[in-house]
Amino acid sequence: MAGLGERERALLEVAEKLSAQPTRMVEGDWQPLREMGFDDRACLEVAHIVGIFNYLTRLADGLGLELDAGIQQAAESGEPLQRTP
Repeated sequence: MAGLGERERALLEVAEKLSAQPTRMVEGDWQPLREMGFDDRACLEVAHIVGIFNYLTRLADGLGLELDAGIQQAAESGEPLQRTP
């Protein structure tokens, strides 16, 4: 998580736990976001976004969808995708 700010790290920690161990989420897991000004509505929005990404990933995996070569290469190398003119 090098190069990320406090906000991004806090969001990633919530997203990781909510994705990997959703039944173990407790109020304290949301505290870092609350300390940055996230209210109930903002926390719910975070949960919805994480949930949608988890749903879409499971759907794609379940249907056997594969990334195209350019996206796969970007994912493996960490290099951002480039727009073609």
